[in-house]
Amino acid sequence: MGEMDQGRIVSLSQVGMDFNGHTVLHEVSFDLYPGEIVALMGPSGCGKTTVLRILIGLLEASRGELEIFGSPVREDTSRELLVSLRRRMGVVFQNGALFDSLTVGENVMFPLRHCLGMRDRDAMKIRAQEILGAVELPGVEEKYPSELSGGMRKRVAIARSLVYRPELLLLDEPTTGLDPQTARHVDRLVRDLGRRFGIGVLVVTHDLVTTLGIAHRILLIDQGRISWRGSVEEWRRSTSPEVRRFARGMEPVNQREENPDA
Repeated sequence: MGEMDQGRIVSLSQVGMDFNGHTVLHEVSFDLYPGEIVALMGPSGCGKTTVLRILIGLLEASRGELEIFGSPVREDTSRELLVSLRRRMGVVFQNGALFDSLTVGENVMFPLRHCLGMRDRDAMKIRAQEILGAVELPGVEEKYPSELSGGMRKRVAIARSLVYRPELLLLDEPTTGLDPQTARHVDRLVRDLGRRFGIGVLVVTHDLVTTLGIAHRILLIDQGRISWRGSVEEWRRSTSPEVRRFARGMEPVNQREENPDA
């Protein structure tokens, strides 16, 4: 990999992953820079979620090199360094992972207390109100997740991931289960928030509409290998068999009726 370019947030070089003697990732390499949105796109079971879990630290790569914020992440990396790196990341899981027993405000404030160690409740409330306003959900602090639509819950999850001002945002299938109107609303928010906060964003998705609507660069992964990479413009012009095969095999997503309350 050579000396790490300090401008990169993430750099993977020849990263591979094995499970029970079966290779699920084959020499995956890519970089992610501040302010850009990269879509890691592919069908279910292609290996894209494995990449996400390696970046989060839930899995350790079998081989290859990984650097996050300029720091190599290896088997002998200290727990202290890993924790400090994770605090610079925001993660939104596919199901949102909100705490049903907490109000929206308490959900959003949770990482301020437990990740940053903040104790000033008034300061935390102000921060939560600001970020909820940024995701277009002002005034919902006292509601519970069960009182919100699916799209609103997704936006609360995004707010919670951004409240402690990370430098990297990782999104796992952000539009799955949402109707078309809500999905495009989430897409727009992700694009605008990335610009507003200047963070790097990695979107793991099988939603081609999301990818073409928000990404600066596309990585197409299939059977654990990156089979194509390029810009949205290059994708639209591409005649490669990998692009054609994926586009042809895409099933329509977000089929439910549009929900204006999302």
